[in-house]
Amino acid sequence: MLQSWQLWAVLSAVFAALTAVFAKIGVSEINSNLATFMRTVVVLLVLFFIVLSNGLLKFESLATIQGKALWFLLLSGLATGASWLCYFQALKIGDACRVAPVDKLSVVLVAIFSVVFLGESLSLLNWLGISLITIGVILTLF
Repeated sequence: MLQSWQLWAVLSAVFAALTAVFAKIGVSEINSNLATFMRTVVVLLVLFFIVLSNGLLKFESLATIQGKALWFLLLSGLATGASWLCYFQALKIGDACRVAPVDKLSVVLVAIFSVVFLGESLSLLNWLGISLITIGVILTLF
């Protein structure tokens, strides 16, 4: 069961939902950039201890990361940081029940980007699902 990507994806969605609710409450009385920083520190600490406890923190293995992988992981980190900064600012000034669905347009964009840049393919049924997500996001705005 722990090898099921579906289980991990559902857990990710549950934790993302909790993130939005907890963040909306947490950011209500402080600067959104400070809130993002605090969240990042917590994430770093938790991940460090998870990696450490699994014996995966081997600094010699860090040196074996190839240039392309390193650059794309750095870009991914920058994109994550930018996303979090924008997300917390949106939560600061907007309703969580509207901000979170718009943030999930990332699902639609991942589908489009994966087809265009990664050469992946989606079926007609997949595109229908992506279209419904888009319609759902639009409906939450009204």
